[in-house]
Amino acid sequence: MQTFDLNNDAVRDLNSYLHSNSDATVAVSNAGGKHAVAVGATTAHDISINGNVGYYCAGMNQNANVSVNGHAGPGLAENMMSGTVRVTGNASQYCAATAHGGLVVIEGDASSRCGISMKGVNIVVRGNVGHMSAFMAQKGVLVVCGDAGDALGDSIYEARLYVRGKVASTGADCIEKPMNAEHIAELEQLLLSAGIDDIKASEFTRYGSARKLYHFNIDNAGAY
Repeated sequence: MQTFDLNNDAVRDLNSYLHSNSDATVAVSNAGGKHAVAVGATTAHDISINGNVGYYCAGMNQNANVSVNGHAGPGLAENMMSGTVRVTGNASQYCAATAHGGLVVIEGDASSRCGISMKGVNIVVRGNVGHMSAFMAQKGVLVVCGDAGDALGDSIYEARLYVRGKVASTGADCIEKPMNAEHIAELEQLLLSAGIDDIKASEFTRYGSARKLYHFNIDNAGAY
């Protein structure tokens, strides 16, 4: 095991190590809200971070399994490609923005714009998400075990959204959709992967694109 104490070690040294070594386990202590912790990992590290982290933790992650024992600031797992990122507390704004793959698990709440422009990532939030979550979400799945704020899925493309609680409002072109057997199976697998075994997939409602924004409509010409 390789250890880093961010009271003494620089974040740059930690990230440089993750870019150039392949140790199975890395333990990071005293995160202290520092920014860009464990950014750009490209090998199958198991990275355990003790403490709260600031902006962009685990951004651009590839292959690594990152766990944060604390809360995460804005931009957690931004542009993530693969691997897993788990936070035991809450995540701030635009969690997993533009992320292309992998799994992000938030055991607490996620703030506004969770999953904005997501492009293939799977996100499971045990608590609530804020307004404009899954804005322009193109591909992937957002699972919300609690409630969702205003404008959920605004201008959504082909991503799938599952919400167990209340939705304050849906955004442009986002509508409630049927829960078929394939959706139940997909959701059950994601809940299992997230370690959630006390919530049933049948308790969720699915949301997705009405597909009315895909093509120009002459009746709406005055709005352009």
